[in-house]
Order: sequence, then structure tokens, then C-alpha cells
Amino acid sequence: MSESVETTVALWIWTSPEAPASWHFLTIEGEAAEAIRATALMRRLEGGQRRGWGSIRVTATIGETSWQTSVFPSKESGGYLLPVKAAVRKAEGLTAGDEIAVRLAY
Repeated sequence: MSESVETTVALWIWTSPEAPASWHFLTIEGEAAEAIRATALMRRLEGGQRRGWGSIRVTATIGETSWQTSVFPSKESGGYLLPVKAAVRKAEGLTAGDEIAVRLAY
């Protein structure tokens, strides 16, 4: 992972009447999303392996907590969705609606 971006965005919850679970996400948009998109395109052009759903592997860091995950393209926003797991939310004291500074290395 040689590139990184930083942004501050609100944590939000996705729920569905069909699914009993809820998921927490950060939506990565603007310049940060463009930088990720450009790197993903370059990797595809260089013959890299495509990942499912157009996802990009990242190391995400919020506060003192880092974890490996993937960001996924968002059709609604044109950016990327970063899932934020419960262990991270608990460690950093995060709740839906919080404005969160996140660093993504990819």
C-alpha cells in the first residue's frame, strides 16, 4: 500500500426491513474518492487482479485504531463506502452521526 487519503465524514447506519442486522458506514466522497478511483484504475490498467464488486483493499485508521478492510463503490454517492465494524466503534467511542476523521492507505 503506497497511497493514502484522509477525510472527515459522518458515520451512518444502513438497515433493511429484510435484514435483521444493521451496518455502520462512512461514505468517502470528493477528492478522497477520486484519488482511490484513480489508483484502482491504474492497477486495473497495469494488469492487476480485479476484486469483487469493484472493492479496493485498504488499511483504515480512526484515532488509535487501524484495521484492514475494503472500500466498495457507492452508486448513490459516486464515492466509496467504508464499513466500520463494532470493535472499532467501541474502541473509539463512535456512534451514528459522529463526524469522524479517517485515514485510508491503499
